[in-house]
Amino acid sequence: MANPNSQTMTEFCEQVNPRVLLVLRDEEMLRTRPFPDMLRVQESWVAAAEKRALLWLAARTPNRIGPDHLTILGLAAQTGAGLCYALAAWNRYALLGVIACLALNWLGDSLDGTLARVRQRLRPRYGFYVDHMVDSFGALALMGGLALSGYMHPWIAIGLLIAFLMLSIQSYLATHALGEFRISFWRFGPTELRILLAAGNLALFWKPVVHLFGGAGVYRLFDVGGAIGLAGMGLMVVVFSLQNTIRLYREERIPQ
Repeated sequence: MANPNSQTMTEFCEQVNPRVLLVLRDEEMLRTRPFPDMLRVQESWVAAAEKRALLWLAARTPNRIGPDHLTILGLAAQTGAGLCYALAAWNRYALLGVIACLALNWLGDSLDGTLARVRQRLRPRYGFYVDHMVDSFGALALMGGLALSGYMHPWIAIGLLIAFLMLSIQSYLATHALGEFRISFWRFGPTELRILLAAGNLALFWKPVVHLFGGAGVYRLFDVGGAIGLAGMGLMVVVFSLQNTIRLYREERIPQ
């Protein structure tokens, strides 16, 4: 027979402070609320082939390997790429290590979400937050390594990091405001950038400087490439920010 003087924790909370129960209920609603639907915009050059490759890999990934393991692999590989760039200041063969790290970064960063979707083990809010914070830390490690490598001027590396973060902020805000998460910009996505960077490393290994303006100027290869990339990313930030601002203005006109 139950003790008539006993009371549940909920009853106790209501007696001591009724607002405690409301807080607990609000926290439970936050934990279980659905993640807003969003349209993933992926229109890069290799998107179709990449998707087929990722589905093939996901179907053959051992059960003991989960999406979180791949996310950790992606971050470790990108951090390793930055470390290899820093080591390349003393030994240019470390540039080849960057290429291997970029390949592993692609595997971890691209396969984690596909694996979660294939196995129907989605955690949309967790995945969205963790994946993009990992991207930010990885970009910091990569650009930090480039700044220390001696193959790129530190200010260009810092500028590329800022441009990447600005483009990321634009993308995340558009996801919230428009319900569209854009992965690629002008047919360029993360995979295309990895391919370009890997090709650039091979060129850098053999010829770290280039002659421009009829041979009158000698510049570091990655200074030229970085300046072009910085201009392109800066233009993307401006164009897509204006485009989304105009769209939102038109969609939320104030009645006269």
